[in-house]
Amino acid sequence: MDEWQNWAGNQQTGRVEVIVPRDEAELSAVIVAAAEAGRQVRPIGAGHSFTAIGAPVDVQVSLDRLAGIVRADSTTGLVTVRGGTRLKVLNRALEALGLSMTNLGDIEEQSISGAISTGTHGTGARFGGLATQVRGLRLLLADGSVVSCSASENPEIFDLARVGLGALGIIVEVTLQTEPLFALNAREGNGSLAEVMSSFDEHASGTDHFEFYWFPHTTRVLTKHNTRLPLPETPLEPVGRLRGWFDDELLSNTAFGATVGLGLRVPGLVKPLARFAASALSPREFTDVSYRVFTSQRKVRFVESEYAVPRAVGMDVLASLQRAVEASSWNISFPVEVRVAGADDIPLSTGFERENVYIAIHTAPSSPWREEYFAAFERIAGEVGGRPHWGKMHTLSAADLAERYPRFGDFVALRDKLDPSRTFGNPHLEHILGS
Repeated sequence: MDEWQNWAGNQQTGRVEVIVPRDEAELSAVIVAAAEAGRQVRPIGAGHSFTAIGAPVDVQVSLDRLAGIVRADSTTGLVTVRGGTRLKVLNRALEALGLSMTNLGDIEEQSISGAISTGTHGTGARFGGLATQVRGLRLLLADGSVVSCSASENPEIFDLARVGLGALGIIVEVTLQTEPLFALNAREGNGSLAEVMSSFDEHASGTDHFEFYWFPHTTRVLTKHNTRLPLPETPLEPVGRLRGWFDDELLSNTAFGATVGLGLRVPGLVKPLARFAASALSPREFTDVSYRVFTSQRKVRFVESEYAVPRAVGMDVLASLQRAVEASSWNISFPVEVRVAGADDIPLSTGFERENVYIAIHTAPSSPWREEYFAAFERIAGEVGGRPHWGKMHTLSAADLAERYPRFGDFVALRDKLDPSRTFGNPHLEHILGS
């Protein structure tokens, strides 16, 4: 029996049974025994969700031993991996095969099953979330059986299970569509919030992968323009060791962590420190293998809320958030992250049939302004039908979500069919999916 908490430390449980099965057969036996005893089981990967989506009630199943590549075809780019495979391991294994994920989020700590199940995404107007790269799944169901699904095999399950919240079954294998290894040329620079907002569509449509960070209490932003380049034709020019340590370790982690801590102790320092931080970052340009550009280390603990809002009104939402911050007494140490992504056909994806701007806000877990700040943002995003990231903090109920996802009822119906006894349930899932 062990206690559990997520990466951020904002979700915790009492002592629960934690099982780390060695193979699919052992996992199946665990699920059958739990179901027969009326116990609930939650699978867990890296625990990087800020919601209680992974919080166990009776039994927690770690997929850490169900990891690694099962098979890979460099000709088709189809790669099958076990559900517990961490992205940081997968990225390096793919590089050795001369392959890349098409797009990634900004960290690589998650398991592949957790990342796709919660709708993890990166940025890029022409690209969807990680789940759009899925071509097949093997799901272990509540009765202990395993079902394979794809666009041609059990398509009704595949359709909904690509972003399945861990509510339909446990993903034991994922088949991904990868592509030949490629590089990214990264251009990072400072800019004016007003300028970037006024020309957002030009930045987003004119760059393969564009994002920016706004520093609250300032009018400054950090912009990132990443352009895809073929390998091995492209010479790599990665960030130098000293510059990388200074920018990514000292400034982005060590110094930033100290700044956040100081701001919690002396709130009056947050605004001048924000202005200093916005001016301290200097432009840089480098070219490296794609995953090393897409992802970075995040050592400073935080909690996060992110909403996908229709692209056409994305900058209006950001402007409303800026006005709310300026009119408040909050002291916000963390920048606001703004990304863009294309539409997809996955029913519980935030990108379902809609291009989105993704706006993410962060605070320290102990921030006294967290609840007011997050509530104000949720209200602003809700006015335009914003959809919350499944792994990031929100308060919406099943009734709210049913209004924002046209096929929400189809997902709930499939859950009723595959897991009628709620073996894979927990209170959070009951809140967001209904009982």
